[in-house]
Amino acid sequence: MFVRRLVLSACLIFSTSVLAQSELTIAAASDLSAAMKELVAGFEKQSGTKVKTTFGSSGNFYAQIQNGAPFDIFFSADVEYPRKLESAGLAEAGTLYEYARGQIVLWVRNDSPLDITTLQMVALLDSTVRKIAIANPSHAPYGRAAVAALRHFGLSNKVRDKFVIGENISQTAQFVETGNAQVGIIALSLGLSPALKDKGKYWEVPLDAYPPLEQAAVVIKSSNNKAAANAFFAYVRSPAGQEILQRYGFLIPLAKAATK
Repeated sequence: MFVRRLVLSACLIFSTSVLAQSELTIAAASDLSAAMKELVAGFEKQSGTKVKTTFGSSGNFYAQIQNGAPFDIFFSADVEYPRKLESAGLAEAGTLYEYARGQIVLWVRNDSPLDITTLQMVALLDSTVRKIAIANPSHAPYGRAAVAALRHFGLSNKVRDKFVIGENISQTAQFVETGNAQVGIIALSLGLSPALKDKGKYWEVPLDAYPPLEQAAVVIKSSNNKAAANAFFAYVRSPAGQEILQRYGFLIPLAKAATK
């Protein structure tokens, strides 16, 4: 019995040591920029594993991973990109994790004269709105959600000439934050981020106005840090990780919430 305990203790120490020595590389959708920093900080403190995170558009990361980009984990704002990687054999089988559902909002700076709470989407037709920032719908899921919402409200053809296109949702938010656009259709998670929450006001676009922003993550097949990657997923699923995501406006899938 003593020998067995000694072996188990040695294995645990070895496992913890391996995690601590590795560096996890994460490609994450830009809507996670604030939440992911807190998730990483909590995980690093708990595990000793160093984490390097790169933020960008989900579509661009998908293309990069197809071309061999050396990421361990991909957190996408659209579940379809991880699914395609899994189908192509580029993601570790069985690791696909639907971690949240995103939301879009109309966001304006505090000095904006627009009463977006009252006007809601009609605010985009106001004469003071010369530019509307949205993410590029060709590769950014939040851009596609914005276009869908505009179509839902019958505004797409009326405002398309006002678009300022961001490479990703973070750049889109920067356009309206800096005044290069009067209104932005951005991620709620960014509106609640430390960078923006005190600088502006927002109106939540109804969830039935655009297809669900189902977000998912997957471990990349070529990763040499699969143990650390799975440990990070476990932290995101933990009560501490779920609380962080919810605080930034992410909706937790019912199946995931039930396992908390």
